[in-house]
Amino acid sequence: MKVGMVCPYSWDMPGGVQVHIRDLAEELMRRGHQVSVIAAADDDTPVPPYVVSAGRAVPIHYNGSVARLTFGPLSASRVRRWLSDGKFDVLHVHEPASPSLGLLAVWWADMPVVATFHQANPRSRAMSAASHILQSAVEKISARIAVSEEARTVVVQHLGGDPVLIPNGLYVDRFTGVPARPEWQGEGGTLSFLGRLDEPRKGLPVLLEAWPTIHRERPGIRLLVAGRGDIDEIRRGIPADCRDDVIFLGGVTDEEKVAMFASSDVYVAPHTGGESFGIVLAEAMAAGTPVLASDLVAFRAVLEEGRLGVLVPVGDSGALGAATLDLLAAPDRRRDLAAAAKVAVRRYDWSIVADEVLAVYEMAVAAGTGHGHGRYRLSGR
Repeated sequence: MKVGMVCPYSWDMPGGVQVHIRDLAEELMRRGHQVSVIAAADDDTPVPPYVVSAGRAVPIHYNGSVARLTFGPLSASRVRRWLSDGKFDVLHVHEPASPSLGLLAVWWADMPVVATFHQANPRSRAMSAASHILQSAVEKISARIAVSEEARTVVVQHLGGDPVLIPNGLYVDRFTGVPARPEWQGEGGTLSFLGRLDEPRKGLPVLLEAWPTIHRERPGIRLLVAGRGDIDEIRRGIPADCRDDVIFLGGVTDEEKVAMFASSDVYVAPHTGGESFGIVLAEAMAAGTPVLASDLVAFRAVLEEGRLGVLVPVGDSGALGAATLDLLAAPDRRRDLAAAAKVAVRRYDWSIVADEVLAVYEMAVAAGTGHGHGRYRLSGR
């Protein structure tokens, strides 16, 4: 099958959607399918051979964060050429409602279109305002996928239809067998956090508010913080007596991320909202690292209402600190949580998720090119 895939965000800025598209494309190619991805990228930025640049992206405030999108005459021209040259059996567009390449691709598509929706903001003003513009594109979508119940709610509320639920995927086995790095570990235990430092919704301020109490109660504890942002400014805001035990790793590679999980006694996800799935929780679970997370709907689903990890009230630094100390003091509980999570996370392995996506492709191709096929639905979990 020849698959054209559209990435709405800049390829060279790491994010959950980009990683999902990358891994899905490479899994499909591993299975013998032909895949081409079009994405925003500077023309001089190295990209994999299966990625086509649609031009430079610009930062836009979108879905509670700053997304790097591209939308303009140059991008439009490149999308049209890519579609014409590709002769795809199916077009798979991610976030078709965002003001980016997906919307352009759907408008001009003359092949079956599958759309995956990642956004989890039911009060999206951008989507509400643009609903009349989006409708002509939505009518061309043959099949819809939502990565979570939260994302599905957004689709139903703003665009209608009944998407199949297929979660984000990961290669579970890539998160095992990596040794811890002793230089990252503290005698009193090690916590870790991963997220863009300039996005308050990732919750680092909540964790850092709890940090002095955690540090006082657990001498020798260390906190690993991975993610891009203004590290110097954040470090200055940490009290001097516990500042040196916060280790800022900056942007990390996939290998460094796995090593960070392996070096941690607890992975902390203090996010405050805007999360549609929580792939980083699944990654920590795959690595065997116990998870403590905000009680967001998306996180609650991944952690199975607390069976696979600890949930705390959103934005409550006191509760976060107390739960962290309790978990650090309970090695048996951490061991039990990690063991249960390592079994459950297999559901998100690409060996399963890619099969489900391919089934949607086959359904879309069987339905053919047309309008209003969003009514078709496969059973999903």
